Amino acid sequence: MQIGIAAHSGDYPASLESAAKTFVKELSVRCRQPKLVLGGYWGLMKVVVDEAIENGIRSVLVLPVNKEDVALPESDLLTVIKSGMEYRARSVMLVRSSDVLVALGGSSGTIIEIAMAYAMGKPVVVLYGYGMPSDRLRYAFGGALDSRSTSTIVYTADPNEAAALACEPASLHRPSDAFG
Repeated sequence: MQIGIAAHSGDYPASLESAAKTFVKELSVRCRQPKLVLGGYWGLMKVVVDEAIENGIRSVLVLPVNKEDVALPESDLLTVIKSGMEYRARSVMLVRSSDVLVALGGSSGTIIEIAMAYAMGKPVVVLYGYGMPSDRLRYAFGGALDSRSTSTIVYTADPNEAAALACEPASLHRPSDAFG
């Protein structure tokens, strides 16, 4: 099970940091050997990776070309891919490599990854209610970004529920005609 994580790369509210930590801790209890796939090691993504290592969860970082030299923790639980790609291109690798995408809150990069996952037929779980621009998707689109309904987008304000949903992506509706 590979869980893609879309998360803000800049500043974020303390409440969102707490929610991200709760999410990762719950994954360690609910999922059988999850592997997280993230696009970097800064902002909220750093919080997620550090918490994953602390909870014994493997993580894969798909780094964009201009951040390939970021200082990383030494851990056998961390795999690094230097993509050689700019941010949006590396997001394709992140999303395609994931069984489900969980958006923990973010701006345009997170929203792009949500749209990519939806278009690729990947189930998406969006954590909302923490004051991030991605919160607005719930009101703008609901469970589908367009009439094709290539996958399901589920919104929750509860990080424990987000983890439960991420651990059971088959329980989220995945249309048979989804493309990817």
